[in-house]
Amino acid sequence: MKTRAAVALEKGKPLEILDVDLEGPKPGEVLVEIKATGICHTDEFTLSGADPEGLFPAILGHEGAGIVVDVGPGVASVKRGDHVIPLYTPECRTCPSCLSRKTNLCTSIRATQGQGVMPDGTSRFSLDGKKLHHYMGTSTFAQHTVLPEIAVAKVREDAPFDKICYIGCGVTTGIGAVLNTAKVPAGATAIVFGLGGIGLNVIQGLRLVGADMIIGVDVNSDKKVWGQRFGMTHFVNPKEVGGDLVAHLVDMTRRGDDRIGGADYTFDCTGNVMVMRQALEACHRGWGESIIIGVAGAGQEIATRPFQLVTGRVWKGTAFGGARGRTDVPRIVDWYMEGKIKIDPMITHVLPLSDINRGFELMHEGKSIRSVVRY
Repeated sequence: MKTRAAVALEKGKPLEILDVDLEGPKPGEVLVEIKATGICHTDEFTLSGADPEGLFPAILGHEGAGIVVDVGPGVASVKRGDHVIPLYTPECRTCPSCLSRKTNLCTSIRATQGQGVMPDGTSRFSLDGKKLHHYMGTSTFAQHTVLPEIAVAKVREDAPFDKICYIGCGVTTGIGAVLNTAKVPAGATAIVFGLGGIGLNVIQGLRLVGADMIIGVDVNSDKKVWGQRFGMTHFVNPKEVGGDLVAHLVDMTRRGDDRIGGADYTFDCTGNVMVMRQALEACHRGWGESIIIGVAGAGQEIATRPFQLVTGRVWKGTAFGGARGRTDVPRIVDWYMEGKIKIDPMITHVLPLSDINRGFELMHEGKSIRSVVRY
């Protein structure tokens, strides 16, 4: 079949809107008509060429929502007409990682997914007879895409596609980092570095669990209003801090008789390795935990003095907020529909597929929290 897609023909170049060929689903696969897709920093990271695993030509996009239009032999968990969210982190429920219950990083199809192909080693997309790579196993920058059955989460049918697509990455990553990775308890103090889409969802996750003090850190003071909208209690612009940022944050978090200071939990949502270090060192001595969410560029490394870790601070990383996609994503959609979390205010721009490159421009200009393409 033919389908319309925004194709990344080569790194560093704008996406091109083209009609591509899409082969139907094979055994264990699902054909989905994408109704809406978010434009995420991870897509930009790959398109820029900074992603060491980036493959071209490819159809990017990993934050979508749509309707199942066909299924291959053996598919049992979804059927035609079901509303689904594609999962770049699948959940097979049978691999050693899934069975361990210690991680959400399903390894069932990781190797082929990283090679830009389906589990059988081939691509369903092509252009003029030449292979196009799948991206993150999802490729939601196309009006139709094929995914493994284990990489789609069935969700309720009354949820709007152009809002819940954001749950396919940003919302789940931010809120999940709080609930699943850090397991933040009520009354905790927390610092969130970077108040973009991920950071704002970390903040609303912290509000959801009842964190006491939520400090947002961003070099753009316009983000203060956004942070407050989602539950932030204090804001710091590093450019306006006279001295050392870490010392300033530690001082802010001193409470009662605590002379040491530091946050119980910190979250890096920037991808900047220097900020990652600051986030760790702003943790409380003895028990502070710092969660890395942001993705750094190829070849970059994190560093700190061993003293910071020897004295009880913990560095953790998280992917997709530690969420198990087929299990947790439907629940998060329910939370949105029940008003427990907010998504609508973060969808700052809605664009047609023909204007998808404008969405990347808005991201670069700092004018959007999340742009969504509505098909």
